[in-house]
Amino acid sequence: MKSPVPRFRDVERQAGGLQPVQCLPPCHERQNNMWFIRDACGIVCAIITWFLVFFAEFVVLFVMLIPSKNLTYSLVNGTLFNSLAFLALASHFRAMCTDPGAVPKGNATKEYIESLQLKPGQVVYKCPKCCSIKPDRAHHCSVCKRCIRKMDHHCPWVNNCVGENNQKYFVLFTMYICLISLHALVMVVFHFLYCFEDDWTKCSSFSPPATVILLILLCFEGLLFLIFTSVMFGTQVHSICTDETGIEQLKKEERRWAKKTKWMNMKAVFGHPFSIAWFSPFSTPDHGKADPYQYVV
Repeated sequence: MKSPVPRFRDVERQAGGLQPVQCLPPCHERQNNMWFIRDACGIVCAIITWFLVFFAEFVVLFVMLIPSKNLTYSLVNGTLFNSLAFLALASHFRAMCTDPGAVPKGNATKEYIESLQLKPGQVVYKCPKCCSIKPDRAHHCSVCKRCIRKMDHHCPWVNNCVGENNQKYFVLFTMYICLISLHALVMVVFHFLYCFEDDWTKCSSFSPPATVILLILLCFEGLLFLIFTSVMFGTQVHSICTDETGIEQLKKEERRWAKKTKWMNMKAVFGHPFSIAWFSPFSTPDHGKADPYQYVV
């Protein structure tokens, strides 16, 4: 007779086949260390993102607002644009430097499995790449080289995976970039109209050709990022409301988790209860005390 022992999948492995020599000892990571992915492509994309925001700041301030004769117009739009840009960069930094929900490496040891006290015949999933026990809905990222809980996708623009712990910051980043792109486009239209009615040499501190080139570049950048981030924001909100990550939708994985209301799904990502903290990249959402390892029989 076969003894009822827990089964291991990924591909499915029997307990006897999981020996300590196959897995390194669990790495005890210090929680205070900042999370940062050393990926050349991601680092370049993150630098480009910050550069484009600062370029927009330069054009808005030195081409449109500072030369303006209307002090109230300059103060209101300058304050609004700089506030949104600051929140966008703060959200980007938090999305980039927050652990998205990485599963500890090397915990798929026989001793650790026995300590879980699984029921006979219960199935657990082991990742053969990072040698860890995979929680339900976790996927391995080839760039981060880790299994990520509720991984949605790996985004090079934030040089990180979008997962359980940083999805809020990624959503805020796309929202604030979308808002400053829209705001910049509106100001460019008004500035063009103002310069057409007035003398081009008086509507900017730069020469007319340089002013036109800078405004066209800002218009192109704003339109491009408005479309891109609005689509990303919409897909992320839809993913949160349906409680189905991008990878789960792409792979058409069978739903094995409890279905919740859209409002509960939003609170699971942004925190309990609803407050102004939902829109702050400096507020860490409370995800509750749910067991991260949800085994499927």
